[in-house]
Amino acid sequence: MLFIPFPFVVAILLLVLFVTMVRREDEASPNLPFLALILISAFQSLLSGLRWGYGVHGVMYVAPVVAATVPPLAYGGVSRLVRRSRRSWLSRIGLHALPAAVIIVLVAAWRDAIDVALVLIFVGYAAAILFLMRPGADALRLAPFEGAVSAYRAIIFTAVGLLLSAAVDTFVFLDLAWADGERAVTVITFGNLAALLILAVAAAAASRSRTPVETIDIAPKPETAEDKQTIAMVQALMETKHIYRDANLNLERLARKVGIPARQISGAINRATANNVSQYVNEYRIVEACRLLAESEKSVTEIMFDVGFQTKSNFNREFRRVTDMTPLEWRERKAPQS
Repeated sequence: MLFIPFPFVVAILLLVLFVTMVRREDEASPNLPFLALILISAFQSLLSGLRWGYGVHGVMYVAPVVAATVPPLAYGGVSRLVRRSRRSWLSRIGLHALPAAVIIVLVAAWRDAIDVALVLIFVGYAAAILFLMRPGADALRLAPFEGAVSAYRAIIFTAVGLLLSAAVDTFVFLDLAWADGERAVTVITFGNLAALLILAVAAAAASRSRTPVETIDIAPKPETAEDKQTIAMVQALMETKHIYRDANLNLERLARKVGIPARQISGAINRATANNVSQYVNEYRIVEACRLLAESEKSVTEIMFDVGFQTKSNFNREFRRVTDMTPLEWRERKAPQS
């Protein structure tokens, strides 16, 4: 009977995920590093299957180089959501190609150092990603507000995936050195593949990124004069221009419309409301959704799109966060009785 290694199954799943992401990608400028990360993860899983499933030793010269491209791609995908311009990552493409170049040199000249070098690369890029995300969800200046929190969580999982891969490589290195690799195959097969799945799924999730019952009070309580002025300007745009209806609204675009630096807007809203900017904007969306649910005959899906949401999962999650109800429960309680 034909033996199909488990890594091949993972590779097929990752290819399906890649095709799905490409087909769903409707932006003018897709997050290419994240898409490449999914494809590279599938290729790396294929190499793992060839090496440990069929004993193809030649892949040992290719697999470390491929592995060294994963952390820079993860960082590049995160950078595309954080930086104002793509040039911020692309301008340093030579620097981000350095890890793969170092591994190529080590493959040719010093193979014993490859595992240590890979661990340092993965840990270093994980730390860099966590450093980029230190402001929380508001760090994602180019991610639509609707999915900013979900994207933030996915990016944290991306960093965790890099750290998990580094931990697996460390364990395998020690196992080969001290126990002749008794557990190496099992750990590589399941540990590294788990890390690849976490990275790929998190990248896919991040790249998509995009009183309580009777009244919903979202009035800010600024603590400084500058905060008060900043939030007043943001609030004016929300209430008069209804810019929250823009499904692609993000912190960078909001800053341009208001004419205030993104960091100033983020800081003012954080201090005044204890929420991040995406939560603040989504609350305006939920307020209008509540009104439409109570006063119109539109379907929940129509209302979801009207107020600026694009997915039911995000809409339902934010609606419940603000009102402690589902949209249908709100409609049943608030709709006028005939």
